[in-house]
Amino acid sequence: MEFALTPEQKLIQQTAREFADEKLAPLAAEYDRKEEFTAPQAKMLAEMGFLGMMVAEEYGGSGLDTVSYVLAMEEVSRACASTSVTMTVQNSLVCWPVEHFGTEEQKRKYLVPLATGKILGCYGLSEPSAGSDPASMATTALEDGDSYILNGSKIFISNGGVSEIALVWAQTDRELKHKGITCFIVDRGTPGFVVGAEEKKLGIRGSNTTELHFENCRVSKDNRLGALGEGFKIAMQTLDGGRIGIAAQSLGIGQACIDASIKYSHERQVFGKPLSEVQTVQFKIADMVTEVQASRLLTLYAAWMKDQGVRFSREAAMAKLHASEAANFAADMAVQIHGGYGYLRDFPVERLYRDARITEIYEGTSEIQRIVISNAALR
Repeated sequence: MEFALTPEQKLIQQTAREFADEKLAPLAAEYDRKEEFTAPQAKMLAEMGFLGMMVAEEYGGSGLDTVSYVLAMEEVSRACASTSVTMTVQNSLVCWPVEHFGTEEQKRKYLVPLATGKILGCYGLSEPSAGSDPASMATTALEDGDSYILNGSKIFISNGGVSEIALVWAQTDRELKHKGITCFIVDRGTPGFVVGAEEKKLGIRGSNTTELHFENCRVSKDNRLGALGEGFKIAMQTLDGGRIGIAAQSLGIGQACIDASIKYSHERQVFGKPLSEVQTVQFKIADMVTEVQASRLLTLYAAWMKDQGVRFSREAAMAKLHASEAANFAADMAVQIHGGYGYLRDFPVERLYRDARITEIYEGTSEIQRIVISNAALR
C-alpha cells in the first residue's frame, strides 16, 4: 500500500526517516552496549510529536492516522529498536486506551501529558503465571469505600521503571473470570506501588523492562479506567492496536537487516568478486526483501482497517505474525551473509539479530496470533 500513501503520509515517513538516521542510529549500539534506557531519544520523540501521534489535537496529540504511525514506527525501529519500544508502548498501549475509555477528567489529567511526552506510561497485564492467559491473573483489586486495594505483581513491563503512570489490570471479581477484570490508572509514588529491578535482556537492551509490585496499594475509584469488569475487553482491544505497532517495529528491524546485508555484500570480496555477485547471497537477499515487503503490505492494511473504524483483530494478528517472523528470518539471513563478522558486535546485524527475537513473543506470541487468525477463519 505504499503506492496509495497521501502526500502528508509520505512527508511524515520522510521526516521520520531523516530523524532516525541523524539522531537515533548513531547512538543505538552504545545504548545497547550500556544496557541504558534511551532517555534522550525518548525526549526527542516527544519533541517530534511521536509519542501521541494518534491522539486528538485537543488532548495534545498530533491527530494523525494509524498508517502515519506505522510509517514513523518503521523508520524509528530501523534505526533503534530500543527507542521504538518507548514509542509503541506510549502510543498503542497507554494513550489509546486512556483516550478511548477514559473519562474527560482522566484525559485532561493523564492523556495530555502522555501525548506531549511530559510523562511516560506503561501497560501492566502479564504476570508470572498469566502471560498468554490474562484471565488467570492473580492480581486483585478489592473495593474499600471510595477506593480499591490492589495486591499482586506484573512482569515484563516495558517502560516500567521510567513511567509516571501504569495501566494495571486486576481481578475485581474472581468468580467471573475474564468478566471480572478491571483496569486502573496507578500513579508512580502511590504507597504500596513498588517498581522491581530492571531486567537484563537478550535484545532491545536500550529499553527499560521491570516488574511492578502492589502491596495494599490504594487507588481511588476516580482512577478506574472504563467500567467495572470491562478490563479484559479494554486489554484485548488495546493489544489489537499494539500488535500493529510491533508489526511496524518488526518491519524496521527487517529493513535494517536488508540494508546492512546489501551494503556488506557490495563491500566484501570473495573469490575475486563482490559477495553481491554470488547467487546464493542474491537469493538470500531476494527472500529477505520479499518477506519484509509482504509484511509491510499486511501491516499497512491492518493500519488502514483500524483507521476505517471496523474490526481489525485478524488483520493485526496476521501483520504481527508475518512481520515478526520475517524480521527474525531477515536477521538470521543477515548474520549468515556476514559470516563470522555477523557474530561480532562490531557489525550491526549482531544487535539486530538479538533485537528481532522479542517481536515473536511480546504483545502476543506467534502461537497466540495463529489462534486469533484461525478462530476468525473458522467461525
